[in-house]
Amino acid sequence: MLQAFREHRDVHSQTAALIFDIMPELVTSSQRRVAKVINFGVIYGMSSFRLSQDLHITPKEAKAFIDTYFERHKGITVFIERTKQEARETLMVKTLGGHVRSITDMRSSNHVVRSAAERVAVNTVIQGSASEIVKKAMIGISRALKEGSYKSRMLLQVHDEVILEVPEDELQKVKELVRTEMEKASPLSIPLGVSIETGHSWGEMH
Repeated sequence: MLQAFREHRDVHSQTAALIFDIMPELVTSSQRRVAKVINFGVIYGMSSFRLSQDLHITPKEAKAFIDTYFERHKGITVFIERTKQEARETLMVKTLGGHVRSITDMRSSNHVVRSAAERVAVNTVIQGSASEIVKKAMIGISRALKEGSYKSRMLLQVHDEVILEVPEDELQKVKELVRTEMEKASPLSIPLGVSIETGHSWGEMH
């Protein structure tokens, strides 16, 4: 998976190829959709029942997809188990930026409560770190816009998206500025890919 990111390949198609044991170029749109749901859901603790509902397949088929996913991506399994173990030992987790979240239910005797805490632990490390990266990118964009005396302005953040209002005569320069600031927001072992869309309204792009 890391190699796919480094080579700027479609990660969902790559996952589909591994799950269905076919070449990436043979992956169909429906197979890619399965992989996309798994990539975004399973790592956060999505159950086979929930996956079966989302994909309209049987729980048995969903479990097979999940088992294959973790079998082919052993590094993800190691990360999840390591994160849960550290949280059990320290009753907290840390993001890449060093923010700490206390999770006292990691040692609960109630299985349901403990399982929920484990999902929170993994979620916090991934989504908390992602949030830090976006915030750093936004600070960089804001600084660059001010230093360049641009009329463009940031309006809001939606998950991993940053929405800007940009005059047409500044569009190209601001697109380059945004891409630069977002790609350098955090040094990782893989490149941060940035997709930029434009339109007269946010609704045109979604």
